[in-house]
Amino acid sequence: MTTFISATAAKKDKIIYWIFTTIFFLLDGLIPALTFNSEMAKQGIRHTGLPEWFRLELSYGKIIGGLLLIIPFIPPRYKEWAYVGYGISIISAFIANAAVDGISPMLLFPVVAFAILLISYVYFHKIKAEKI
Repeated sequence: MTTFISATAAKKDKIIYWIFTTIFFLLDGLIPALTFNSEMAKQGIRHTGLPEWFRLELSYGKIIGGLLLIIPFIPPRYKEWAYVGYGISIISAFIANAAVDGISPMLLFPVVAFAILLISYVYFHKIKAEKI
């Protein structure tokens, strides 16, 4: 009976991990890959006072990080660093938006993105622990 319960729990953990990782990949990996050169993206970087080259650096980093998270056979150490990079990026986005615009609805997106990333990260470790 415990084998069935642990197998069911492991399956549930994998499902939750892949749902949240895929959502995060779509929001913060794929969409930036498709829109980083748009006028709206350029204005967003200008609005925060960041240099133009940072938009490219951030976009390439998000694309690479997204691929590291979504490709199953990537070693866990690389996934860890992708999580760290995304965490820093999201916290920085929150701080930049708060510094420029103060408390505004735009602050909600980094908070939601960080929550999705955090759930993915927690379940990444649950799955990793189950394999040991």
